[in-house]
Amino acid sequence: MCYVGLVFKRDMRTGDETYACCGAQMFLTSGEGMVFKGAPGNWFSPTTKEFHLSKQRAAEIASRIVSAYTSDVGRPPAELFIHGRTRFDQEEWDGFRSAMPEGTRVSGIRITKTDEFKLFRPGRMPVIRGTVVKESDRVAYLWTSGFVPALSTYPGWEVPNPLRIEISRGDAQLPLVVSDVFQLTKLNFNACIYGDGLPVTLRFADAIGEILTAAPDIPEAPLPFRHYI
Repeated sequence: MCYVGLVFKRDMRTGDETYACCGAQMFLTSGEGMVFKGAPGNWFSPTTKEFHLSKQRAAEIASRIVSAYTSDVGRPPAELFIHGRTRFDQEEWDGFRSAMPEGTRVSGIRITKTDEFKLFRPGRMPVIRGTVVKESDRVAYLWTSGFVPALSTYPGWEVPNPLRIEISRGDAQLPLVVSDVFQLTKLNFNACIYGDGLPVTLRFADAIGEILTAAPDIPEAPLPFRHYI
């Protein structure tokens, strides 16, 4: 399987509030990752406060991801999950799908933090890390922080909030998506912690965004994730 996190960073130096740079982080089940830089454009909407790619740019990024995966593994990915903080609109989703080779299934997953839903358990300790509450066949809440039985403690201060995980596009199975997101919270090799609150596909968005906007127009081969940590 292949997991991709979309990175958007607004570049205020241009004087255009809609201008942003988009990149992508690709992670394999082995934990290896690649970062693709580039794709600057007017991706930000002041009205919706969301970032969306054009069909052409989405297709270009997806094509580079598939090419890099094929070069590394020897075959196209059987299933590709794209993680983002907003729902994918029809135009950019058509672009992603157009670049997928035959036999590759692609799903768009929206992952957001939320404090609108609280869960409590009896006793002094909060909800167990890894707890899932299903809202529908396409939406679930996942607690990526909380009481850790293996540590017999909760490494936090406040009542933990869940991540809201939504299958925005595609036909992925919700249990698989939630399980994958949970496992991706354990791949933050740049921090000495048991488990991160966000999957690695989204954790470094802001930090890598600073690097992407430093030289967004320079076309380069994708770099291994370790170059950015």
